[in-house]
Amino acid sequence: MNGAPAAARAPHGMVASAEPLATGIGVDVLRRGGNAVDAAVAVAFALAVTFPEAGNLGGGGFLLLRRRDGRATAIDYRETAPARATRTLYLDPGGQVIRGEGGPLVGYRASGVPGTVAGMALAWRRYGSGRFSWAQLIDPARRLALAGFPLSRARAASLRDRRDLLGRYPETRRIFLNGNGAGFREGDTLRQPDLARTLRRLQRHGPREFYEGETARALADDMARNGGLITAADLRDYRPKERPPLRGSYRGHTVLSMPPPSSGGFALLEMLNVLEGFDLRAAGPASAERYHLLAEAMRRAFADRAEYGADPDFVPVPTARLTGKRYAAGLRARIDRARATPSARRRPPAAEATQTTHFTVIDRDGDAVANTYTLNGAYGSGVVARGTGVLLNNEMDDFTAKPGVPNLFGLIQGERNAIAPKKRPLSSMTPTFVLRKDGSLWFTVGSPGGPTIINTVLQVVTNIIDHGMDLRQAIAAPRVHHQWLPDEIRTEPGARGLPDGVRRALAARGHKIAPATRPMGDAQGILIEPETGVRVGASDPRGSGLAAGY
Repeated sequence: MNGAPAAARAPHGMVASAEPLATGIGVDVLRRGGNAVDAAVAVAFALAVTFPEAGNLGGGGFLLLRRRDGRATAIDYRETAPARATRTLYLDPGGQVIRGEGGPLVGYRASGVPGTVAGMALAWRRYGSGRFSWAQLIDPARRLALAGFPLSRARAASLRDRRDLLGRYPETRRIFLNGNGAGFREGDTLRQPDLARTLRRLQRHGPREFYEGETARALADDMARNGGLITAADLRDYRPKERPPLRGSYRGHTVLSMPPPSSGGFALLEMLNVLEGFDLRAAGPASAERYHLLAEAMRRAFADRAEYGADPDFVPVPTARLTGKRYAAGLRARIDRARATPSARRRPPAAEATQTTHFTVIDRDGDAVANTYTLNGAYGSGVVARGTGVLLNNEMDDFTAKPGVPNLFGLIQGERNAIAPKKRPLSSMTPTFVLRKDGSLWFTVGSPGGPTIINTVLQVVTNIIDHGMDLRQAIAAPRVHHQWLPDEIRTEPGARGLPDGVRRALAARGHKIAPATRPMGDAQGILIEPETGVRVGASDPRGSGLAAGY
């Protein structure tokens, strides 16, 4: 924790994102009188240029908004399955899941219908300040795409690390591997003129251009030429949805988070309800007792995620029961304080990527946005639709390709999440607000990381409420992860890993410890100090992002 960068402080507005150029664009919008939604739209489009492994026009996500007066809403712009998708889409003749080209991870058949442009448009149209036009909010991203920007060490390394995927398709190779397969180096300029032209069309013709105009035709034509599933009708019919946020409480603090089709909100609230019955403060933030209780709560919530998580427009999701205090009390009563509960004892069901990204914004008036969006895997399906510069998602892997078979993140998923036309796949994205006991906004946080998203947010929340950490410390602190199956506690590598004594104590309780190969998550958060109203922002030291304000 001591190596974490200092938190940013500002009296008026704050933005925290995974990429400094995008953060700066958001702060500029706030400084010029825009509200949190205006800044969020500008940041989202900027990240599509400067953070291509996760920032996107060709993916989808969730935006959580809370107004200063307490009104809150959730905008679901998750991708949808194309109309031609079927529940057995990704099974070979022998009934096994296709793992290469033609499967749910790689290539033209892996993509759901993108929702990002429509989601940003809905947020801007209903909740923007009116001080910025749609074209003005897109323009910083367009200029960056056209002129290019110097690649940081992290961005250049990310592009080189994914050469196998990015080199599969001519358009992707031309743009992201410097046209020759050798890739970019730190300090090289990444220019994306096709993406700049797409952004210009969106400026001139509005957001429906992506779904009904030249961009839509180019995307659908490229799909048709390459055996993809997305058609012009799929694009024309896509609509984002506004939903009421899930609302719960933890030790007297109201918690707002994302409803289904994200599992993040109900799993987070379920775990907080279970943990509320234990004295985590007395256990201490680095104790085996605390990690044991975290793992037991995680285990139970992820079993419920596998059984109940789905698109609520297709199947009922019992969120009221899962997030209820009575249900949590029953789960808590079955936790043995001295022994791990084998995951096999949890009922099985009838049978998501680290490269998501999250950003947060709080404006002068106290309106706040927490937005998480994604291509799923890093650089999604690897496909750039010809002539558009738009990287497409591989979000179809978040459906249940076959009950009992793990997806990209090792998650087991149930029949409720089976593929169906126009259905939205289950997600782990968990944009979250936590309020003070007087009802005012305390802090907001979210993260990328596939299934680790939910547990990252959980640990930041408990670090602050139970252990009295400031925002910087809470985000930088070591993390663990348990997702029911496989039955193991994953820990972070290096200095963020668990001490040997804690590992031995957990093993003595029956836990299997499985070190992760890389850090978990890249959380972004903003907190409002009650005494001063100062906005305090923190960007996870695991990444290369930036929190800044004015």
